[in-house]
Amino acid sequence: MNWQVKYALDYLNDVGNLSAVHVDGDVIKIEAPKQPNVVAAISAEYTVDIGLAKSYVDSVPGLDFLCGYRAECVWEGATIEYLEDAGIGWGNIGTLASAAIKGDANSVGHKTFRFADRLLRQFGLIKSIEREFDRIYRVTLKTGKVLRIGMLMEYEPTAAGVRSLWDRFGRVDVIWCINPNGGPTTRAIEAADNLGCEVVKWEDLKALMKARR
Repeated sequence: MNWQVKYALDYLNDVGNLSAVHVDGDVIKIEAPKQPNVVAAISAEYTVDIGLAKSYVDSVPGLDFLCGYRAECVWEGATIEYLEDAGIGWGNIGTLASAAIKGDANSVGHKTFRFADRLLRQFGLIKSIEREFDRIYRVTLKTGKVLRIGMLMEYEPTAAGVRSLWDRFGRVDVIWCINPNGGPTTRAIEAADNLGCEVVKWEDLKALMKARR
């Protein structure tokens, strides 16, 4: 049994009334009261690309959910689109546990980014959205102006976090702190300014997009 599967089973069997068992390889099955069973694959990769996603879909009959176990796991945008079109949920182990309890494992996305994604898609001044990665969006406003937006989910994003996102994903126009209970540190704001972008919370991001109409 691979290490990530062992840790996933330990985690899930400690959650509420869930019961999780190993099936084969990276695949587990989860049972929850009054909900359909969930067949999930547990990946230990740092990046989930479309090739990896397709390999699981092709090899695991009835796959309901693909889990990226590592906290550092990054999901490519094409992977997210592919899984959503296929009716397969995706995200971290916490997302999987919640989905098994609620019975919506086939339709959920990573809970860390879910609310932020909804806010963007409901904002009236946006013409189109391209999701490059789970935390990187290319947003075209109705005026035709384009913003590349990166997301940081830490409670208090730091300068190191700002620089790490920039180094990993390239230039962005805005870094959005998506944790509603926190905000960027002064050094994070300074680091973003030195890179030529802004680090903001949602209200400031809305104001920025309105200003660029």
